[in-house]
Amino acid sequence: MVHAFDREGDITEVFDKVRQLQHTGVVVRAAHNRSLDSDSERLWSKLSAQPISFEQEIELAKTCKRSARKTKLAVRFCPVNLRTPYRFDNRDPLAVYAVYATEVDCPEGETPVKWMLLTTEVVADIQMASTILRWYSYRWHVEEYHKIFKSGCQVERYRLAADGMKALVGFLSVIAVELLQLTYLHRTQPLASAIEILNPLQLRVLKAKSPKQPKVLTVSWAVEA
Repeated sequence: MVHAFDREGDITEVFDKVRQLQHTGVVVRAAHNRSLDSDSERLWSKLSAQPISFEQEIELAKTCKRSARKTKLAVRFCPVNLRTPYRFDNRDPLAVYAVYATEVDCPEGETPVKWMLLTTEVVADIQMASTILRWYSYRWHVEEYHKIFKSGCQVERYRLAADGMKALVGFLSVIAVELLQLTYLHRTQPLASAIEILNPLQLRVLKAKSPKQPKVLTVSWAVEA
C-alpha cells in the first residue's frame, strides 16, 4: 500500500512510521529543504546538482491557482538520507529516494511546476521515476474523491455512535468511488452507455427518479439523473 501525501505530509513521523511497517510505502511532496546526513548538505541543492535523466509530458489538472494544461517536466532523481531529529529514539537516517521534476517552458503568466517528491519506493531507473510522478498526479483524483465523499455523500451531516459511523463510512466510501468513476466518465465519454458503469438495479432507481428518459441511457443522462 503506497500512501500519497501533499506537502502537509512532509513530517518525519510519516517516514518513521513507514520504516516500522511492512508492505507500506509513501510518496510525499517535500515542503522542507531538509538536511541530509552528509556534511549537512541540503535536499534542494543535492537534487539540483543531479543531471536531468529524462523529460516527461503530463496533464496538469485545473486548480484555483492555475489553468489545466499539458506540460513537460525535466526530471532528476537520486537516493538521499534524511537526518532524523533528536526527538526520535531511532536516530538512523531515513533512507528514501528523491524525484525532482521542474517544468520546461512554462506558459507566460503561470507559476512553473516544481515538485520535489520523496518516496520509500526504490527509484533505480527512469521507469520507476516516471511511475512516482504518475502516482503523485493521482492526488487530484484523491481530492475529488474527498469532495464527493463530503458534499455528494454528505458524510459530515451524520451523527452516529462509533460502530454505526464506522459502518456508514465504509458504505459511503464505496458510493463515493462509484460517483467518482461516473463523473470521470462524464468528462471523457459522456455519450457512453450508462450500463457500462451502473448495474441494473442502479439504472432502475434512476429511471424511477427521471420521468423524461432519452432513447439511449448515456453516462451524461445518469449524472443529470
